[in-house]
Amino acid sequence: MKPRNRPKGKNQNNSCYFRRRVQEEKIVFTRSSSETQKFAEKLAPFLRAGDIISLTGDLGAGKTYFTQGLARGLGIDEKITSPTFTLIKEYSNINGVSLFHFDVYRLKSLQEMLDIGYDEYFFGDGVTVVEWGDKITPLISDEFLEIELKRLSDENTRKIKIITHGRRWEKAVKNWLKESQKSLRTGIDTLLD
Repeated sequence: MKPRNRPKGKNQNNSCYFRRRVQEEKIVFTRSSSETQKFAEKLAPFLRAGDIISLTGDLGAGKTYFTQGLARGLGIDEKITSPTFTLIKEYSNINGVSLFHFDVYRLKSLQEMLDIGYDEYFFGDGVTVVEWGDKITPLISDEFLEIELKRLSDENTRKIKIITHGRRWEKAVKNWLKESQKSLRTGIDTLLD
């Protein structure tokens, strides 16, 4: 198993060393699958090759809708479907930044990820989206974006919790939310701080 990025150097007392992750949480509410897609689409300009987005939430929470919007924002015209039975689908666009879409719901062990060479995707030249990403947390680098989707009682509204892991995401998320509020003013309610 490829370890996550760790700081270099030795711990003098040989005890475990844990690097503190910078975490910040924001909450957004969307009122339809279309709004969820538009919201995700606005994230694309703030992404770069090597970025990892972990999507979590119950079945039907909107993980694939989120990925569809993100793909549209990346300039990918293909139909985006969840790779539940294939584990991964790769999409390319004219800009050269690929989208690696994982669905690890049916994953039985981390070894399956090792067997497919996950690190070539996670640390490659594209953006990686992992549905059910909480199942493979040990394989994800210290810097990633976690998106937790929850369907509320009215069936259409989604509560989207955005959790930043690492400093790189603080500014990106701030700009994403700012852009989303500006361009999707009527559809997105945001709780900031």
